[in-house]
Amino acid sequence: MKIAHLKSKILDLAVRGKLTEQRPEDGSAAELLGRVREEKQRLIAEGKLKKEKPLPDITEDEIPFDIPAGWKWVRLGEICEVIMGQSPDGSSITTSSDGIEFHQGKICFTNKFLTQSSIKTFEATRIAVSGSVLLCVRAPVGGVNITLRDICIGRGLCSIYPHYTIEPEFWFYWLKSQKEYFEMKATGTTFKAITINVVRQHCIPLPPLAEQKRIVEKIEAIFKQADIIEEKRLALKTAVRHTKSRVLDLAVRGKLTEQRPEEGSAEVLLERIREEKQRLIAEGKLKKEKPLPEITEEEIPFDIPAGWKWVRLGEIGSWQAGCTPDTTRKDFYENGTIPWINSADLTDGYIDTITHYVTEKAFAEKKMRLNKAGAVCVAMYGATIGKTGILTVDATTNQAVCVCNLLSSMDSKYLFYFLQFHKPFFVMKGFGGAQPNISKEKIENTPFPLPPPVEQKRIVEKIEQIFDILDTIEKAVEG
Repeated sequence: MKIAHLKSKILDLAVRGKLTEQRPEDGSAAELLGRVREEKQRLIAEGKLKKEKPLPDITEDEIPFDIPAGWKWVRLGEICEVIMGQSPDGSSITTSSDGIEFHQGKICFTNKFLTQSSIKTFEATRIAVSGSVLLCVRAPVGGVNITLRDICIGRGLCSIYPHYTIEPEFWFYWLKSQKEYFEMKATGTTFKAITINVVRQHCIPLPPLAEQKRIVEKIEAIFKQADIIEEKRLALKTAVRHTKSRVLDLAVRGKLTEQRPEEGSAEVLLERIREEKQRLIAEGKLKKEKPLPEITEEEIPFDIPAGWKWVRLGEIGSWQAGCTPDTTRKDFYENGTIPWINSADLTDGYIDTITHYVTEKAFAEKKMRLNKAGAVCVAMYGATIGKTGILTVDATTNQAVCVCNLLSSMDSKYLFYFLQFHKPFFVMKGFGGAQPNISKEKIENTPFPLPPPVEQKRIVEKIEQIFDILDTIEKAVEG
């Protein structure tokens, strides 16, 4: 179970009275409600509280679930003072040390207690006193927090101050469990918001005060353990990610598998690739390109085993970027049958979901290229730089995707894993312009550690064997 789901379930059990035992010596919610009403009358008589219109009785239809004996369904406005925020005049807003701390609406959702604001106001229109629970009443609706100091609140916030000695943290957790309810009650076109009546009339389960305190203690003890579990889960995910990176690093250095002289050499493979290229050029199936420069000593990042060879990526296959036909031309896209891959389709795995197609007309007029199933793709632009994918069908691409159609007996998955290993270097090379990007030329010029064909397959098998184990561990932790 996800930690967020676990916490939601804990809150649900807590407000139903199923997280703690009920103790007769705690008294009853009816007695507590009587004391709250007496306190309210005293404050009204002293002029410290405004008398409000009585709230309607709760009907059977409004009660969402059963609660324990000794608890009582009440309306929030019966036991709490509810104050809607009102934004002060803009000229009174300041960042100086004068004035009272001001919060407009987007309260901190990650901590239980409200963080300090550097914004202050001279015009204290609505005050949320220390110990008030704050509720976000305009987009985003439903966030909650507690303030431990007097603050001024703007239109986006509502202050809920419990009367008598009611536990504010219990109402914090209750309101936290009600986010979906408040979102459902929100209305508006420009932005969604809830009214003071929605808040005051909301039905809540009132436990005796002592049980409120025990519920809070129980919730926080479980949440603390849940947070520890989540920290360990995230640490494990990070460890898995780092381990995978290390596995790829060892793989491309030839340290993940043993070398076997009988498997031949990369030099022989490279010669076969060159011969195949020449044949395809002669047959008009491949365009002749300018020879790539020799790799210099300075470009070689690490040593590789005997039998391997440093080459450039452009030497092992035919690389090609695609294009985007005119998007205003319906005849280029409507009822298209040719898969057209975008960088968003690259998910560092097999591309088995095709979301875009172009027509044969677009393919012919734009002289697009059809890449064969098994070709390896890499993204060249923006936030997706270095993302990879392997085609499962013949497909063309847009200009943000560069594709390698491999030659001879090159293993597509070995290239795929090398590109994943090399992604940080592509990202680093992509910076420097208005939009981060790498070019086809940069990709083709990238030094590439070429093993013999049989060892490529053994490396892929070893990588996937280890990755399967790591994925199993990660899934077990996810639950």
